[in-house]
Amino acid sequence: MKTKHTQRLLWIALAVVLALALIVVVTAALTPEELNPAFAAAVAFTKAASSGDGMAAYALLDDDLQAYVTENCPDGDVSACIASYIPAEWGGFLNVVYRRAAPDGAAWNVDLIATYEQAEGGSGVCIYNRVEQGAAGEWRVSEWAGFISCGDAASRGMAANPDAPNRVP
Repeated sequence: MKTKHTQRLLWIALAVVLALALIVVVTAALTPEELNPAFAAAVAFTKAASSGDGMAAYALLDDDLQAYVTENCPDGDVSACIASYIPAEWGGFLNVVYRRAAPDGAAWNVDLIATYEQAEGGSGVCIYNRVEQGAAGEWRVSEWAGFISCGDAASRGMAANPDAPNRVP
């Protein structure tokens, strides 16, 4: 009698452990990657810069990239730099979404896709952001490239390509 009771308890314990493992796996699979703070910072930077909110975008840059923007972008405005990459025939910026990311040491290479109102901009604009964690734990953009049609062969592998279009710095 004791053996059947012990076996039953072992089966119940095993079922509970498997159910908990399944819950963990399903939760991990269904949690969108864009909720990762590093990826969210890349999306927030690109959305702000592309929407003309240069101040919000500037705050999401690391110190070196802020210095670059101050010296090299028209009026020190990161949005002006980004706007200079976008052909007029694409129209206005609509949105940007997370595509994928790959770790690079403690940093992340994040690929995004933006859409604009018209032409090739409406079918996808590929963007690369390198995001690094600051001393206070915040994620900040340290490089960007792209802002080109995803149909352009130069939009592939921008993280590893020092000659990627519109690479900064």
